[in-house]
Amino acid sequence: MRARFGASCHPVMGTRSQRLLRSRYAAAVVAGLFLAAAFPKLGLAGLAWVAPGLMAAAALGQGLGDRFRLGYVAGLVYALLAYYWLLLIPYRWLGLPLAPALGWIGLAAYLALYPALWVCALFLFPLRPGTALSGSAEPGSRLEVPRSWLGRQAWCLYGAAAWVALEIGVSHLFTGMPWNLLGVSQYQLLPLIQVASVTGVYGVSFIVVWVSLALLSAALQVLRRPTTRSVWVGELIVPFLALAVLFNHGLRQLREEQPAAPRRVRLALVQPSIPQTLIWDSTQDRARFQELLRLSEQALTNDVDVLIWPEAAVPSLLRYHQETYDAVMDLARRHKVWMIIGADDAERRPDPRPGAEADFYNSSFLISPEGTLENRYRKRNLVIFGEYVPLTRWLPFLAWFTPVQGGFTPGDRPVPFRMPNLRVQTAVLICFEDIFPSLVREYVEPETDFLVNLTNNGWFGESAAQWQHAAAAVFRAVENRRPLIRSANNGLSCWVDERGRLRQVFRTASGSIYGPGWMEVELPVPEDIHQRPPTFYRQHGDLFAWACLVAVGLLLAAQTARAIRKRRRPSGLSGAPI
Repeated sequence: MRARFGASCHPVMGTRSQRLLRSRYAAAVVAGLFLAAAFPKLGLAGLAWVAPGLMAAAALGQGLGDRFRLGYVAGLVYALLAYYWLLLIPYRWLGLPLAPALGWIGLAAYLALYPALWVCALFLFPLRPGTALSGSAEPGSRLEVPRSWLGRQAWCLYGAAAWVALEIGVSHLFTGMPWNLLGVSQYQLLPLIQVASVTGVYGVSFIVVWVSLALLSAALQVLRRPTTRSVWVGELIVPFLALAVLFNHGLRQLREEQPAAPRRVRLALVQPSIPQTLIWDSTQDRARFQELLRLSEQALTNDVDVLIWPEAAVPSLLRYHQETYDAVMDLARRHKVWMIIGADDAERRPDPRPGAEADFYNSSFLISPEGTLENRYRKRNLVIFGEYVPLTRWLPFLAWFTPVQGGFTPGDRPVPFRMPNLRVQTAVLICFEDIFPSLVREYVEPETDFLVNLTNNGWFGESAAQWQHAAAAVFRAVENRRPLIRSANNGLSCWVDERGRLRQVFRTASGSIYGPGWMEVELPVPEDIHQRPPTFYRQHGDLFAWACLVAVGLLLAAQTARAIRKRRRPSGLSGAPI
């Protein structure tokens, strides 16, 4: 009895245990801080290589419940800090920012589940003590990290695959939220992110977690055998060799001479910087539209081929407001310019009923230099509580917590925008559609010269949201080897080349990305589509991420089956027939 309960009964040991537990939660909090700081605006990308290992270190030696709680604390700290900009949504209910606060807390509480599940899965690594992979274990000891070198290498790889498995989950569950995937924190590490053309952004997440766990494994070996020199080297040699290979491959791609581009398309991006409160105020529609036209006239003083306006730039239903429609078409005709603009659209329902006569769409339009409406695209992936409110049929009170009135209907397909006289084709993504890897690849045809994202991050003031959004978009260019043009309401308006380099970023005279103005882009366009063969990712999609999910699922299923068999086996029997 003394051996079993003495530690918990002894006051000194009890105090020591409490201090140790507090230090573990402190480590989890620091891990969450590191994760948040790895993303823009701070952008301390190196901290992303430490955070997963620190999270795992905090959970060493703990039971399943404590591991879940430690992972959840780390995830909650990260999400509350990284998504603070949700509190800046200028919507008040009964005079209070209740809806933004509830959304911020609710989203953070949901996203924190993923690090918690990862920490739990990490220590369910299915290796029996005493096998070639795990090595021999001391009698009665709990197997935390495999004791053999080969086992530890497999454990680190398994942990990286488990992280990716959860990332592909968060990207698809409940309409998906692939914002701030771990690999996105490395968007400025150009040689490394070239692997995304094969694996998608998930491959970058994989290598970051793999290295992080290898660093933890090295630290544990140093603590275990402090007198043995260079004991840590063996733990790091494999992941660092893989990292060197990826860097070498990426550097070669970045140095690779691009095929000569005999043609350049000149684009003008207008950034009106309309506050969200003004967008909701219909009495200001005319004034803000006139300001948009004034900025456009300035941008068109140069020889421009395509004029681009961001999401929600037009304050009314373009096709149903004659004055606005005529002004837009007249601008295109006078300047002989193509226009890609963001505006709402509507379509009368075949079976209208009171209060639901039409479907409304968040749309973009292609307008010809002759002043004709050539094509339109309707946003397919809508923002929950921003563009539609779920379950209002059964829970109508949910509509009280959002400015959405009626909501939008999703579009059903990507739509290519072709400009024949320029011999150019593009595809438009609206708002946060460019953070979805699997969605964006559907928009890239062999003839697609570049992608365009029209967005409005004015919801979130002058915050990190604009930078985080742009960082995610960088990977869509690398994955599909297509330049990406981003036209934003209040930042970040820019263009990204097919290797993920931020070639040009709009800034005001004061150096801010958030103010009003315009920028001109000269985009090189290859003459021959055969100069841009499809990437592996473009052809096969998230094959790498789904393979990680299947592999981890099978390993955990095998571990669960083994545990069930062990529990059913009578104690004291070897299982051999008597």
